[in-house]
Amino acid sequence: MMNKIVTIKDVAKKANVGVGTVSRVLNHHPSVKEKTRLKVMEAIQALEYNPNAIARSLKAKETRSVGVMIPDISSAFFPEVVRGIEDVASAYKYHIILCNIDLDREKEKVSLQMLKEKKVDGIIFISNTVDEGLRSGFKKIEIPIVLVSTRDPANEFKSVIIDNAMAAYEAVDYLCKLGHREIAMIAGQKDDPNAGIPRVEGYKRALRENHIQVKEEWIYHGDYRYKSGYDIMQEILKKEKLPTAVFAASDTMAVGAASAVLHRGYHIPGHISIVGFDGIEVSEYFYPSITTIRQPRYDMGACGMRLLMKMLKGENVEENEVILKHELIKRNSCRAVRGD
Repeated sequence: MMNKIVTIKDVAKKANVGVGTVSRVLNHHPSVKEKTRLKVMEAIQALEYNPNAIARSLKAKETRSVGVMIPDISSAFFPEVVRGIEDVASAYKYHIILCNIDLDREKEKVSLQMLKEKKVDGIIFISNTVDEGLRSGFKKIEIPIVLVSTRDPANEFKSVIIDNAMAAYEAVDYLCKLGHREIAMIAGQKDDPNAGIPRVEGYKRALRENHIQVKEEWIYHGDYRYKSGYDIMQEILKKEKLPTAVFAASDTMAVGAASAVLHRGYHIPGHISIVGFDGIEVSEYFYPSITTIRQPRYDMGACGMRLLMKMLKGENVEENEVILKHELIKRNSCRAVRGD
């Protein structure tokens, strides 16, 4: 249960004095007797009443709070993003209110309404797809909003992202340059315009530019989580002809896929090479360590918060999208293969 906001009336009631007396104590009025002043101060301490913070907020019509909406609090991708947001927020003496929406559109609506009622000064929305319904919800609450690790197809809201298509292209091109020609992909959702579709486009472009036929049957769709990577890899391993490499659209799916490969008695990268996407810690500490595309997660959060602060200060922000650099991290899950 949330704590009730303490008011001057609560202090007066606890100290058994009038509101005017509490006000005079707060303003150091000389007419207040020492005994009464001590009684009021004890009530203030007991109730943790902070008149200065409340007065500042009322005067400035701001709460110095920012809502942060994330799609899945259990995902290892988001802590670094949130840390970047919080570090910048703290530097500006703002605090954050974290909302986990569980990839649930109804919870999105409830969270937006809750943040509006809390009168947050701004909102950072992370990673989930921006559709027409969500865009409409953003407009209704009339609060400055910045998108992080997602974008608005209509370009009505500012965003901080990476070039997902280019990042996927570089990952698959790396496999092609190692000699792989049978490369499967464990992608995200088919209808995800944020990461799902662009990463598939990058995969296909890399194959085409390396004169490799795109086989739709080699493209599988998961939900970025471990289980979908594991289950899809189990399905792939049942095929008569196996791919020599697999590109997974998240590190969590890559680790799930790698676990399935190892559980079936195959070797990585001896039998199958694997590349992931995101650069979360599990990809580094899994054995063998997973080659991956590292997203600058901390910088994405920090940049998003700085962008929001500019908007809150009324500064002109010309760029609609800030595209940060990704990096291909080469580890131990890939090997070169000979051509046929």
